[in-house]
Amino acid sequence: MPLVNTKKMFEDAYKNHYAVGAFNVDSIAMVQGLLQAAEDAKSPVIISISKGSRKFMHPGNIKELVECVSKDITIPFAIHLDHGDSFEVCKSCIDEGFTSVMMDCGDDVSFDERIRLTKEVADYAHAHGAVVEGELGELGGEDGGSGHGGYSDPQAVKEFVLKSGVDSLAVSVGTCHGMQKHTTLETGLIKEMMALLPNFPFVLHGSSTINNANLKDFNDYGGNICGAVGVPEEQIREVVKLGVCKVNIGTDFRVAYVAALRKSLALNPSRFEPRTFLEPAKKAVYDLVYHKLTNVFGSKGHNKF
Repeated sequence: MPLVNTKKMFEDAYKNHYAVGAFNVDSIAMVQGLLQAAEDAKSPVIISISKGSRKFMHPGNIKELVECVSKDITIPFAIHLDHGDSFEVCKSCIDEGFTSVMMDCGDDVSFDERIRLTKEVADYAHAHGAVVEGELGELGGEDGGSGHGGYSDPQAVKEFVLKSGVDSLAVSVGTCHGMQKHTTLETGLIKEMMALLPNFPFVLHGSSTINNANLKDFNDYGGNICGAVGVPEEQIREVVKLGVCKVNIGTDFRVAYVAALRKSLALNPSRFEPRTFLEPAKKAVYDLVYHKLTNVFGSKGHNKF
């Protein structure tokens, strides 16, 4: 502790009907705001890093960078690779200290090949104390677009989980990446999958709400995002109560950070110290994370398991 894999996190989340939040970071400043919010909420949390963000943040020593800013952090947290697209990338992250990786095989891989590729990653991860998240069902907006692909098939989900050895699974039930999301989730599908795989951790990607106040600041101070539609928080609360154990937040987290950054840059035109602008940005993601953990995911106070 506090750096752990997600196995016990998800077991406790399922047992106690809350979800662990995974937030996509692009810098150490974002990590600082995220961890401090989780610390103050006494909540477990996942630092989620995409392949692109990892490259930007200096692959090879991300674990050490996080450890430097988490010296006083007592809550359990995981460092997770989001949407790893090859065995090599997942292996590299595990070798450098990530405690969790996601194997995303893409949409054009056959079902049997998806099982084979994911199992290869799972076998390596388990031998090195890490865990693996898989994905089944097409989730739209991977490149910033909108819409969803095909929903996850419950029977295929069961077969995939049993044969691949994954520790958790991202499923397609109506969420999607990007700025235009669906406002109604297929809760019936979630119930069906959970009935087939009781106690198994399911994951929702693309679950941002698109906070109106943050979006207004983003646009008022030079941004240009139009037509944004998020997933209502009531929908997320409902699926968490059903047993979804992990919820990914990327868009909300990044918009909050950049909106505060834009605003502070505009309001302080004669200042040049980076901390002048980064402190409000860190505070914005702190506020968003604390709200999600406390009022949406229900994970506040669940830092012991």
